[in-house]
Amino acid sequence: MNKILEQLVDATVKGDDRLAASLARQAMAENMDPFRVIQDGCARGMQIIGDQFAKLDCFLPEVMMAADAMNAAIEILKPYLLNQPDREPQGTIVLATIQGDLHDLGKNIVKIMLRASGFTVYDLGADVSVRDLIEKAQEVKADIIGASAILTTTMAHMPDIASILTELGIRDKYMVMMGGAPVIAEWALANGADGYGEDASEAVAVAAALIRKKRGGL
Repeated sequence: MNKILEQLVDATVKGDDRLAASLARQAMAENMDPFRVIQDGCARGMQIIGDQFAKLDCFLPEVMMAADAMNAAIEILKPYLLNQPDREPQGTIVLATIQGDLHDLGKNIVKIMLRASGFTVYDLGADVSVRDLIEKAQEVKADIIGASAILTTTMAHMPDIASILTELGIRDKYMVMMGGAPVIAEWALANGADGYGEDASEAVAVAAALIRKKRGGL
């Protein structure tokens, strides 16, 4: 891996926001792809700290420091992400962490990368009910409803998205995406999802493919 990315992973894990921002500046000075910097630097660091937290090898203050470091780097990268001439306009997506779940770090990375890829994103935040997700999608005439979960207990709400859309007679109006640490592709697709992203980069690619499918493309 690129040395800057390795250092950014380490800075994120250690919660060093100044170093993370400095490394992001270095990456842009070397004309690195800002998407790759987020995915292979910040996001990888957050995955490591998340795994440590799950194993009780660290605690919430360390997680919050890591999140601050990631956000410091992303603030540097945002102008570069939003100034990608080859990013064509995409569709509209309503995004949220599902009800009962307060974790939104991964969702926030996906949101930034979706917006940088040309999507209009309405982020409802964390602990959002399925009904609220659907109502917002109807309000903004969204193409995609995206839900994230970090806990196995909260991912149980995700199948309700497709079920309620079907009950309302509007299932065919929306593509549904699911993601998050405990979610795997097979489970998501078996429980009403049209697409699944293992990480932020894949989520963007899948969302773009779903938009093409929705609009009758390949």
